[in-house]
Amino acid sequence: MNKLNIKKNDTVVVVAGKDKGKKGKVLSAIPSKNRVVVEGVNFATVHTSPQKTGGKDSGIMRREASLHVSNVMRVCPKCNEPTRAAHSFLEDGTKVRVCKKCNETI
Repeated sequence: MNKLNIKKNDTVVVVAGKDKGKKGKVLSAIPSKNRVVVEGVNFATVHTSPQKTGGKDSGIMRREASLHVSNVMRVCPKCNEPTRAAHSFLEDGTKVRVCKKCNETI
């Protein structure tokens, strides 16, 4: 099983692709495929039939598709900069993520 450094509800910025520079919240993470779904980014057109949806939400819809995790970078809530996450341990032994730019706990 793969481990992602980006989790659900993290704020990320897209660093590569057609939506480069856009910020959004992670709606879901898919560790088995190394992918994340970001709110308001990478829209795909989906054709759904009434049979598959039970008669509701049928037709042509736009929804967020997944992005590879390497194309997004986490934004630190303290310094508001895109950064990688380092890991450290607190006094009680809890593992936490730390911003590499401002050294604050994420």
